[in-house]
Amino acid sequence: MCSVSQIDESQSPVQETPAGLNIEAMFHFPVAIYNVKAPQFLDTAKIVVSEELAIKKKETKKLNEIYPVLMTGNLNGDPRMLGLANFIAQSAWEILDSQGYAMQNLSTYFTEFWCQEHHKHSAMEQHVHGYGSQIVGFYFIDVPKDSSRVLFHDPKAGKVQLNLPEKDMSQATVASNVINFVPEAGTVMFANAWLAHSFTRHAATKPMRFIHFNVSVQQAAPTVCPVPTDVEVI
Repeated sequence: MCSVSQIDESQSPVQETPAGLNIEAMFHFPVAIYNVKAPQFLDTAKIVVSEELAIKKKETKKLNEIYPVLMTGNLNGDPRMLGLANFIAQSAWEILDSQGYAMQNLSTYFTEFWCQEHHKHSAMEQHVHGYGSQIVGFYFIDVPKDSSRVLFHDPKAGKVQLNLPEKDMSQATVASNVINFVPEAGTVMFANAWLAHSFTRHAATKPMRFIHFNVSVQQAAPTVCPVPTDVEVI
């Protein structure tokens, strides 16, 4: 039962809310997180990242004790990854277009497209991606039981600062400061680059692998119609 402090009505302009009042909720400035299954690229991605990580393991004598993670260089230049890269780049374009951005003269391209292999107790601190990135995301390749969870954090600093205690932190509500997701192999997740994300500690003995990508935009090349060379001049 809720307790209410007694108010001196003579000093307060607040009046009792009429019973049965319908309050219309209007949600604006939304935060969107996108999820799509793309298992058709999984087998090829496993082969490519395994090759690249094998090279990194030879170069790395010992994993960092605090952040036991291996990272490859950019992989979108590998011809075998072209299908996945095109799928992600096109999806990012469509996401920005659906959000209301004028994308008709813009095209998407990768600034980063690399694999991370997280070993037991590894984690990723909360951060955002700047320097022109518009969309960030992950393509999950190997997700053993007890893997890290993906966390997305409320970007509204004022709300986070003044937030009240949550009624039930297991439920995603307007009051939530953090939303978490259980990754699934063959799934791509997208979010706007300004949305802070992180990963919880990896508790599994087997490593977790995913491709982390950043997508930016640039002016699309104009379409040039070829001029016929065999036009008869009259």
